[in-house]
Amino acid sequence: MKNFFGAITRLWMGIGVWAALASMTVASAQITPGGIDMQPPNSATAEQVHFFHDVILMPIMVGISLFVLALLLWVMVRYNSKTNPTPRKFSHNTLIEVLWTGVPILILLVIALPSFDLLYNEDVTPDGKQTVMRGDGQAVDFVFANDFPASRMVQRPRHLQVLVDDGAGARVLSSRTDYTTEGFGEPEIAVSLNTPPPAGARVIIRGGRSVDHRGDVTLAPTMTLKVTGNQWNWNYAYPDFGDFDFYANMAAEEDTTPELYLLEVDNRIVVPVGETIRLAVTATDVIHAWAMPVFAVKIDAVPGRINETWFKADREGVFYGQCSEICGINHSFMPIAVEVVSRPAFEAWIDSQRALAGMDPMFEADNVKIAQGSLAGAAAE
Repeated sequence: MKNFFGAITRLWMGIGVWAALASMTVASAQITPGGIDMQPPNSATAEQVHFFHDVILMPIMVGISLFVLALLLWVMVRYNSKTNPTPRKFSHNTLIEVLWTGVPILILLVIALPSFDLLYNEDVTPDGKQTVMRGDGQAVDFVFANDFPASRMVQRPRHLQVLVDDGAGARVLSSRTDYTTEGFGEPEIAVSLNTPPPAGARVIIRGGRSVDHRGDVTLAPTMTLKVTGNQWNWNYAYPDFGDFDFYANMAAEEDTTPELYLLEVDNRIVVPVGETIRLAVTATDVIHAWAMPVFAVKIDAVPGRINETWFKADREGVFYGQCSEICGINHSFMPIAVEVVSRPAFEAWIDSQRALAGMDPMFEADNVKIAQGSLAGAAAE
């Protein structure tokens, strides 16, 4: 019996290692027709969901299944009527009862603790902010205004992120190694760099209680996208950029490719890469659900109620989702297409939509050329 349990333990550990290695390759895998794996993540939250599934849930599920199967086989062989003609007469075993009560509790704790953090990150819209200052080649002391509500103030080193961008790319500094801080929980936090940044270099200080699994502070939303579900299409509005909206219907079969049929739409959503997007979701008739797997977003659209969530895309491209609530006869014909572009391309797209609505442009007209190249060259995923 001891050897049996030892073998099961070693097998479980091996499965955990295998799952961890598999999770490292998931992100680099490409979507293929007929694929059965999850889509490659395009946000920190989606990466956290993949890790939770691949490294925590899968080893536990496979381990329990193999353990129960082994017990069934062992009972069938050891206690059948031929090998055990005279059954033992007992009804309780204290050790086994303690084990089958205690072990499931421990398993649930292993699942619950990381799931709380994941659910919190998905549910709470980030409110982080950043302060950008210029180095003069000598100054090492910088100040970050910790003017959040009392319950959301920066309290710990992990809530603060310091970067230096000298034109060759932003470099994340390490607390204590590269800088020291004073004033956590107070209205102002003093940041002292160990080495003065070069003259003209940008010193970026980000603060907030919304910190992803990578250790990056997630900034507050830069825009709100209002999503309204209808039978059977989606309506989108950009309230931060003017009074315009549009409908997105499933593209006709002759207007798209066989691979994207039932996924492509006639009007895609356009959002900027690397920025936090707030989603305000509702419906006009029945319950729908706005789901985008690559961002780990799935939220119900309920008539008479506004549900809120958020996402931040890591890379540009075109990404697809679908309505995930059975909403009627044409439920399967409510696809979602999100096009993630650069900030200049997004601003040019906003100006083009404002022009269609009879409004003046909000941003520079020079971005139109950038937008045309970016929107035309976005790769579908």
